[in-house]
Amino acid sequence: MERSIGSLQNTKYTGIDPSKYEMSLRPVASNDAGRPEIVRYQTASWHGLHAKTVQIINLEPFEYRFKQQCHLLIAIEQGIRHDGETLLEGLPKSTIRRYSNTLILVPAGRTLYGVQNPRLLPRSICLYIDPKVALVDPDLRFAEVELQPRLLFEDPAIWETVLKLKAQIGSTDPSDRMYADALGGVLAHELLRLNGGTSTSGRGSRGGLVAWQQRRVLEFMEEHLAEDFALGALADLVRLSPYHFVRSFKQSIGEPPHRYWVRRRIERAKTLLANPSRSVTEIAFDVGFGGSSAFSVAFRRITGRTPTEFRRSFE
Repeated sequence: MERSIGSLQNTKYTGIDPSKYEMSLRPVASNDAGRPEIVRYQTASWHGLHAKTVQIINLEPFEYRFKQQCHLLIAIEQGIRHDGETLLEGLPKSTIRRYSNTLILVPAGRTLYGVQNPRLLPRSICLYIDPKVALVDPDLRFAEVELQPRLLFEDPAIWETVLKLKAQIGSTDPSDRMYADALGGVLAHELLRLNGGTSTSGRGSRGGLVAWQQRRVLEFMEEHLAEDFALGALADLVRLSPYHFVRSFKQSIGEPPHRYWVRRRIERAKTLLANPSRSVTEIAFDVGFGGSSAFSVAFRRITGRTPTEFRRSFE
């Protein structure tokens, strides 16, 4: 049974049930009554993907185990142990002592088990991937692909995507949920590429959104600028899979949905900033941001100025 403390990101999820798919982690030599807390974590869930940062806070030996009907990708940011072993079903066990900046891929139905005496406090990112609802080209049949287990390997492209997903945990920028959904799709394609799957680079394009689709989705986004919607909800409006919606939207509009949506929010904020009686914080909430800090960062990224600096132009 896992003992943990820390904050949880209460984000809606699709496909992955965090309470069902978590990896068990426990100290080796403690009884249940006196077992100390050993881990802190943060979590977030998106379309077919549950992310969890794991920070061990006690240097005592511990063990972990995982076997579920979802894929698990672990990115180990810090891993140095005095001794121990890691076993992944189908592969030889590993007893290496330094394994920072490596990855572990546990396919659905495979068993991962490990025990170790850490030298430094381990830190990792766990991504639980539901193969049935991952945001990936349906023609590639991701749910039917038998991924191969991989233990303590390196892949720069996958590592970069994992770090981008980690950065979305706890974000109060309303566009980041949609961005994380898209990153989950990128990750699924990277796993197919790692597995030797069919490349999508030569596949024919389905084209952009037709007139009624473009009109419907843009009107909806304009009417609900301050609300938070997943990619799947927008895709349903135009009767496309989330994967094909993202590709068609970008081809028609020239940018991904999450970037378009945040840009439209900033445009509305510019109008509201012309009213000196409204505070920056009030405007941030009015256009869908969780606070003035995230609003200011997004505003400056797009306009090159902070909201306060932009407001001075009206004086």
